[in-house]
Amino acid sequence: MGRPRQFDEREAVVKATDLFWRRGYSATSVRDLGDELELTPSSLYRTFKDKHTLFLRALDHYRATESAQAEQWLSADGRPVRDVLRDWMLWLVTCPAGGEPGRGCLVVNTATELGTADDQVSRRTEAAFDVTRRALRSLLLEGRASGELPAGLDIEAAVELLFTTVLGLRVRERAGHDAARLATAIDAAIRVLGPTAADPS
Repeated sequence: MGRPRQFDEREAVVKATDLFWRRGYSATSVRDLGDELELTPSSLYRTFKDKHTLFLRALDHYRATESAQAEQWLSADGRPVRDVLRDWMLWLVTCPAGGEPGRGCLVVNTATELGTADDQVSRRTEAAFDVTRRALRSLLLEGRASGELPAGLDIEAAVELLFTTVLGLRVRERAGHDAARLATAIDAAIRVLGPTAADPS
């Protein structure tokens, strides 16, 4: 029988996720990972193959958590659509996952750092972005069907506007911009959706 592993692999991925989130991919060395995970380089390579493979595992772990949160926040559940949108977008810039301001979003950070240079990473970041777009689309369609949003609202254009706003908010949150100014931008983006059926003005 092989020698049993002396650590929890899932816990190691969680710790690696936190480290990559704080430092970014390029600035995180194998030695940094070994120190954080309390693994020797040989144990790390034996379990995860290399830094890149571990990063993909970390990104998948973060995506699963982030996607679940986005879908939960963007579920109207009887609440006004605009309130749901505003609360979610405010949460993104005031209560980041991980509890530390200035971290931004690991997916957005990764897309900014690595762009399309890494196909495996790019596929994962785009898949994460698609989850957010789908959740936004579902919420807006619900709002249009209920009359909360204008019947003529271009759903796809609105999704792209809100999604682009969200990416900008995550970058600005990481840069330490004032939350009140970000809230102003959020309110302006939501106003672009237009009046409700009850408020034709």
